[in-house]
Amino acid sequence: MKKIVSTFFLLLTLPLFSQRGVVLIIADDLGTDYFGFYPDYVDTVDVPNIRALAKKGIRFVNATSNPVCSSTRSGILTGRYSFRTGVGGIVGGIGGSNQLDTSELSIPKMLNFYNPKINKANIGKWHLHQPNPASNLLNPLKMGYNHYEGPFIGQLPSFTNWTKYNDGVSSNVKNYATSENVNNAVSWLKVQNNQPFFLWLAFNAPHEPLHLPPAGLHSYTQLSGTTQNINSNPKAYFKAMIQAMDYEIGRLCDSLKAMNRFDSTDFIFIGDNGNTARTAQISDLTKAKGTVYQYGIHVPFIVSGPSVVNPGRISSALVNTTDIFATVIEMFGYSQWKQKIPSNKPVDSKSILPIIKNQSNSIRSWAFSEIFKLTTDSADGKSMQTLNYKLIRFDYGKEEFYCLKTDPQESLNLLTQNLDTSQYNAYVYLCNQMTSLIGKGATCSNSGIGKEINSSSIISITNPLVSKIQIQGLLENIYTELYSNTGQLIYHGNSIEQVDFSYLNQGIYFLKTSNNRIFKLIKL
Repeated sequence: MKKIVSTFFLLLTLPLFSQRGVVLIIADDLGTDYFGFYPDYVDTVDVPNIRALAKKGIRFVNATSNPVCSSTRSGILTGRYSFRTGVGGIVGGIGGSNQLDTSELSIPKMLNFYNPKINKANIGKWHLHQPNPASNLLNPLKMGYNHYEGPFIGQLPSFTNWTKYNDGVSSNVKNYATSENVNNAVSWLKVQNNQPFFLWLAFNAPHEPLHLPPAGLHSYTQLSGTTQNINSNPKAYFKAMIQAMDYEIGRLCDSLKAMNRFDSTDFIFIGDNGNTARTAQISDLTKAKGTVYQYGIHVPFIVSGPSVVNPGRISSALVNTTDIFATVIEMFGYSQWKQKIPSNKPVDSKSILPIIKNQSNSIRSWAFSEIFKLTTDSADGKSMQTLNYKLIRFDYGKEEFYCLKTDPQESLNLLTQNLDTSQYNAYVYLCNQMTSLIGKGATCSNSGIGKEINSSSIISITNPLVSKIQIQGLLENIYTELYSNTGQLIYHGNSIEQVDFSYLNQGIYFLKTSNNRIFKLIKL
């Protein structure tokens, strides 16, 4: 009886979504700081079509991704964090990354469970597998899509001379890549008639190579397009490429209007990670794309279309690009999708539909990002943030902690100074949440030295801690405890002067003796 009722309900709800279209637009290597409608913008570029989507939708100002393209894409497609899928870096890129296992559940596979009549296409950049062996070229179809058409790899050698794969068949293309993507998308949409559809449209723009787009797609007519001029003015060419992408987004929207499908189509527009150092607008270029600092993971995120209640809103809610998985599925009316998720393959995605429909102000209390490569380096690490605070835990052991509310550029690592009660509690919360999520790392609590590290009884000593702790013979044969600035116990015993602490990170530490004396140490 329960099965009959469920089937009847499904038949009733399907007509409501029979005309539904969802378009996910991904810009490549694009943060928020070139968009004048984001509060952290530095420069701005004229993008009337993206602005029009924002006016008709909702703009998220606290959206995060992973720091590089492949890992962000795998998170969107599967709704799972990179430490679960193994796609932690750039497939085929510097440092390397595992490829996505085609057995993973994906957005198109989930839509097939719900309604096989929903047509699904991926147009543009794939970058979740290597193009060799040739059988890999069919992986988009194995992931549930009905059609794939695009360059497959990451960076194009040229936007006007590149290889396109159409369901595994290759061809050389001389047409401008951004325009070709939209040509292919429009051609596919025209044959959908009135069927529901999901279109994943992934531009290679404005990713390098920087270049001068064709005339008519942008307003930067003073640029010459020479290598010398590009090297002298990389940001100007970056803006021209953004503007060309915006022009083509407008052409896509106009085509949907001509098909009478625009008003029944939801759009999601995002960047996959922050800008590269070459086009970054921050003073510390080591915190750009490829890092879990804000500039590497803070991205534009706009949802527009009939699902949005009270359009024109700005949301400060924490959202992550992994949340697109659940959101797209629920946009088609599939609210019971979690029943298809096996217990050994947990999904981390949270639908933002309650915010889109103005039924809730938030969906998550923290947002998580990460990067790790097959060949590891010092940038590999994880971050977790609330609206006000952010913890970074690098894979080689160092931690950094920032107040995003007062220090959005992440200039002051709070772990190098005394934490007040609010900061300390925020650190403990994020530390425990991250450890619980990934299943390893430090366990933090409010026990130990805790509030005592902020007391007036602390004795500051002049000799810095380099490797050994020696305080004028006061520690010989006395029980001592060494704590981090966050109250984590590092050492306890009677022989602290014999211990080599050169492995510790730079920062503030506290030494507590058995006679309740507390010393503040600075590790260099």
